[in-house]
Amino acid sequence: MAPGVLEELVGDGAIRTKAVELVGDARKLVKAEAASHDVVLKTFRLLIADLCQQFGGGHPGGAIGMAAIGVALWKYVMRYAPHTPDFFNRDRFVLSNGHTCLFQYAFLHITGYRAMTLDQLKSYHSDREDALCPGHPEIEHEGIEVTTGPLGQGVANAVGLAMAAKHLGATYNRPGFDVVSNHTWCMVGDACLQEGVALEAISLAGHLQLNNLTIIYDNNQITCDGSVDLTNTENVNDKMRATGWNVIDVEDGCFDIAGIVVALERSKESVKPTFINVRTIIGLGSKVAGQAEAHGAAFGAADVANMKRQYGFDPEQSFVIGQEARKFFQDLPDRGEQYVKEWNDLMEDYAAAHPELAAALMKRIAGELSPKWKDLIPAKESFPGTPTATRASSGLVFNPIAKELDSFVVGTADLSPSVYMGWPGMVDFQHPDRRPACGINGNYTGRYIHYGIREFAMCAVANGLAAYAPGTIVPVTSSFFMFYLYAAPAVRMGALQRLQVIHAATHDSIGMGEDGPTHQPIELAALFRAMPNLLYFRPGDSEETAGAWEAAISAKNTPSIISTSRHKVTQLVETRREGVARGAYVLVEDEAATLTLIGVGAELAHATGVAARLRETRGIVARVVSFPCQRLFEAQPLAYRRDVLQRHRIPAVVLEPYAPNGWERYADAGACLKRFGHSLPGPAAYRFFRFDVESLTERVLGYLDSVTGDELLRREFVEI
Repeated sequence: MAPGVLEELVGDGAIRTKAVELVGDARKLVKAEAASHDVVLKTFRLLIADLCQQFGGGHPGGAIGMAAIGVALWKYVMRYAPHTPDFFNRDRFVLSNGHTCLFQYAFLHITGYRAMTLDQLKSYHSDREDALCPGHPEIEHEGIEVTTGPLGQGVANAVGLAMAAKHLGATYNRPGFDVVSNHTWCMVGDACLQEGVALEAISLAGHLQLNNLTIIYDNNQITCDGSVDLTNTENVNDKMRATGWNVIDVEDGCFDIAGIVVALERSKESVKPTFINVRTIIGLGSKVAGQAEAHGAAFGAADVANMKRQYGFDPEQSFVIGQEARKFFQDLPDRGEQYVKEWNDLMEDYAAAHPELAAALMKRIAGELSPKWKDLIPAKESFPGTPTATRASSGLVFNPIAKELDSFVVGTADLSPSVYMGWPGMVDFQHPDRRPACGINGNYTGRYIHYGIREFAMCAVANGLAAYAPGTIVPVTSSFFMFYLYAAPAVRMGALQRLQVIHAATHDSIGMGEDGPTHQPIELAALFRAMPNLLYFRPGDSEETAGAWEAAISAKNTPSIISTSRHKVTQLVETRREGVARGAYVLVEDEAATLTLIGVGAELAHATGVAARLRETRGIVARVVSFPCQRLFEAQPLAYRRDVLQRHRIPAVVLEPYAPNGWERYADAGACLKRFGHSLPGPAAYRFFRFDVESLTERVLGYLDSVTGDELLRREFVEI
């Protein structure tokens, strides 16, 4: 087949390889440079083979098969600046099939990213601690937009990046000033399209008609276990069309650079998000080409040498990037700097024409919030004095902030009436032509996202929103706490990437009642408390909820979960929002105390109630500590932690109807739960589990009596 291009056929945007005349600057350049394509592709594929062979490991097959896609994208279509990698209006590229990371690393090197030297590129799978080539792309390295590892999440991240661009463009662009106009490109493999999170996000993107998003499918029909038809025989193109995507086919994805360029360019002209189905051969040129064995293992020295002979390269030389291949990419840094200059010039003219908008955008880009944001939070005396669900308190605290500060983009997984995250006058994020039957309309300027029943995708999309330009958008997600178990892998990836995402989790206790054990999160807090770089809060009343939001908004490089109650809880005079910032603090102090009670979240008032009952019935004096956030407490000086807990002097007992795991670090005993919940109204559930104040008092007295009879118990964690 002659070097081809693509021609659009009748039928929902589908196009197939066919020889036609190239048009447009990129396409003319493709034609002019076609003579170099063969050596560039061979050079790239052998470089991948050498990089894996060097240390006898890695994933060569996919990267080799995707070579022509990379050339089309990095050389001819994508707008980026290797020497200014954080250029704001750059196109975003996401490698969802992150195990093929050498594909991205190699292009970062040959297109001129300064940090990715050949020496660094060769660090892949080495023991170098300063390596910039981890086994999956990681956000902190230049040229990498998001960390992709677990398959499928990159697709949802890309949807978030595209939504961020749509939102910012709709908010700040004006006629003649498209200051936010970048495109998001997402590379996926067969496995990504089997993961549920990717399919959730694809469905959402189709509904939102994100035409600034292109998924490029490396269709080699191979996964780890074998051929894709081992588990999947669906028509993926029909599936994508059914979810509202434009579909383009490229039959010869291994060599048809011109055809891929046309497909990529056509995707930018679509009114829908575009799915480009590119047929490739995994491990092309190796003895395991087209087989599962090409996926995740080096080919072997003999096979790599044979590939070099077939390609006309010296089998004795490795990591060869010849003059012709170098020259092919050498103009890209200068081209990138021209993009930067054009955008800077546009921004200068924009600032002259729209000074207030330009100033607002630049503050957003710098991650600046109004210094008066804390003033929007109600004072303690403004909160209701009557029992109030902390989910309602959460709304009282955050809604005024969300209304006034454009940086916050809030969403929910189909639970708006339950999570209290909406505010008067809010605009929904929707395609402007959508007119849902329920009457909720919006546009891309909207800052309230209806994610549908897609908790995992919601949190992975939020990571993309946060990663677009950290600080420009602070995403807030919301759902029942139990459903964050569905979303936990995305919460983890946000923590790993140091992204500021705030998750408002409601219905967080057995006190939520009749929905029963399926919805009562007994074990989930232990997971999130253990997760590195994540702040998990359980505030005890409105004042502590204010403290949790203050701490979460102040944590610029850390995601947070604010875990609140469905049921009403007592508002305590003693609570202090500034105490939440320290993780734990003394709520009720008494120098004569012989016991410390640790109260947490919705059960904080249980601790104060037990303290009162102990004094009334047995004359036992107990101090009470509120403990809303373990990680913030761990960050405090040792002297403060010792002073709060007083464990060197008197025993401490924690009261929380969750799994006890972890509390042995802070308490000598715990009234906790080691079984799943029970379907009862909230007060009845507390009684059933002996977690009402009367029963808790008996349990604490039993512990105190046992310690008196067995001093060794003071050295052990006792479950009471």
